[in-house]
Amino acid sequence: MRIDELTENAIKRIKKYVPEEGYYLAFSGGKDSIVLYDITLKSKVSFDSHFSITSVDPPELLKFIKDFYPNVIWHKPKMSMFQLIRKKKMLPTRLIRFCCRELKEFGGDNRTILTGIRWEESTKRKQRSLYEPSIHNNTKWFLHPIIDWSDNEIWEYIKKNNLDYCCLYDEGYTRIGCILCPMQTTKGRLMDKERYPKYYNAYLLAIKKMIETRKNTGNDWKNGNTPDEVMNWWIYGGKK
Repeated sequence: MRIDELTENAIKRIKKYVPEEGYYLAFSGGKDSIVLYDITLKSKVSFDSHFSITSVDPPELLKFIKDFYPNVIWHKPKMSMFQLIRKKKMLPTRLIRFCCRELKEFGGDNRTILTGIRWEESTKRKQRSLYEPSIHNNTKWFLHPIIDWSDNEIWEYIKKNNLDYCCLYDEGYTRIGCILCPMQTTKGRLMDKERYPKYYNAYLLAIKKMIETRKNTGNDWKNGNTPDEVMNWWIYGGKK
């Protein structure tokens, strides 16, 4: 079966590049990371797993990680997403994802980091290599053992190995990440709006303060004059 071949290849990749101190496994709690975690266990190499809290993580995801992955080490960011928006005086977008760099990718110095990123996920990720240095920190290297897997193969592995996964996947979500993440589809972000009104309103407040800060510095926001207008632009990309 192809899934068995993919699993065997992933294990070989993990064993080939294993550092003396063991891997730093970047764990998100999503479908790709639970497959990566399980395969790394099967490879029997040394590793420690790390989850970076962003302050806008779905509560269901946090509970899932606590319940099923108690050995994962949690890391708190220096500032929340809302504070970061005020500091940057802008919202993160698909092209400018300062949130990931500031809130999720700050760990793993002097380590080889295992990730669950895959070519199928985006055009940008198609350009990534199996084993590569970080472009932002020359003390880090990345290994992506399941980089050539498809969504269907990820789910086939999960079902074949009876892995538990976050309930959000059974409730209409195809991608689990930060609430209102710009990498989501418009549909996914509208689902977040309805499901997490407190977070939605917190974003509106952060946008309000962002607009005020920009006005005070003579740098008006061009994609809306009110929090609702800016949010509309952020969710729909200016289409509505």
